[in-house]
Amino acid sequence: MILHDVDAVVLVGGQGTRLRPLTLSCAKPLLPTAGVPFLVHLLSRLREAGVRHVVLGTSYLAETFVERFGDGASLGLELEYVSEPEPLGTGGGIRNVARRLRTPDVLVFNGDVLAGTDLVSVVGAHRAAKADVTLHLVRVPDPRAYGCVPTDEVGRVLAFLEKTEDPPSDQINAGCYVFRREVIEAIPADRPVSVERETFPSLLAAGASIRGHVDGSYWRDFGTPFDLVQGSADLVRGLAPSAALPGPAGEALVLAGAAVAPNAVVIGGTTIGAGCVVSEGARLDGALLFDQASVGAGAVVERSVLGVGARVHAGAVVRDSVIGDRAVVGERCELGSGIRIWPDVVLPACGVRFSAGV
Repeated sequence: MILHDVDAVVLVGGQGTRLRPLTLSCAKPLLPTAGVPFLVHLLSRLREAGVRHVVLGTSYLAETFVERFGDGASLGLELEYVSEPEPLGTGGGIRNVARRLRTPDVLVFNGDVLAGTDLVSVVGAHRAAKADVTLHLVRVPDPRAYGCVPTDEVGRVLAFLEKTEDPPSDQINAGCYVFRREVIEAIPADRPVSVERETFPSLLAAGASIRGHVDGSYWRDFGTPFDLVQGSADLVRGLAPSAALPGPAGEALVLAGAAVAPNAVVIGGTTIGAGCVVSEGARLDGALLFDQASVGAGAVVERSVLGVGARVHAGAVVRDSVIGDRAVVGERCELGSGIRIWPDVVLPACGVRFSAGV
């Protein structure tokens, strides 16, 4: 089965506040991730599955999506855009694009999730069960931080439970759905709606068929800087699936125009953006460098993001941190877990260890 007869909706309107300062000037789905905007990894998987028509539900920095992707021809897709005048929630955002949908079944995605589920299998299971809605579910070691979705022995969803200290199942909503278009059209229009708190519970109460498709595929929610860095590294190393990786999988991805000293150590799924400079003796492990960033001689960058034009000077150490666009980390500074440096901030050479947000 090829999904030529299935439209896709991708919800990309969130402000990405947990990823600040990276999202102050860039929408979260457009953040560079393993060499391309994060959203491109999902769009490439849709194209591979046979989907051709995709509607992006935008809000925050809506115009940047149009500027970046245009009509979608460069991606082998037909893209349309529908912007929310105000935040409408997941259900409201889905309803807001209903007038652009053409097919009986519609794939819907949260635009900040990296997953490897077989989309053809999800749609196939939805159709075989004659379901009104099918949810992709994943199992997590600790479901207490998520909404829990228990199912029966044949995959019928039994409930949608909010975060609880004693969840009855380890299955959670993975942010990928198949809807019958009629169900989308029945969601209340022009107001905020939560699919988890309103749409799905109402459908269950009305006797609708809601199914869960559970698999063990790769899954990561890109909500935090840690997830962004780890997801990018997983893509580079080939642990997460993508048809959009601009190079072979391996320990590092170095984009055209970057300069890396021969004795620098670059491992752990590091991405080095275009125009970056990595100097002698530097060590990068699981780092994500946006374009034009630089790392000085002997500096260490581990599990961290350097924004566009950010500079880490010689001998500095940056671990588990976010350095905003054009920010500067001076010589011998040491940044520990959770540090976030805002754009254009300059930390002078100091030899001091920072362990709280700046």
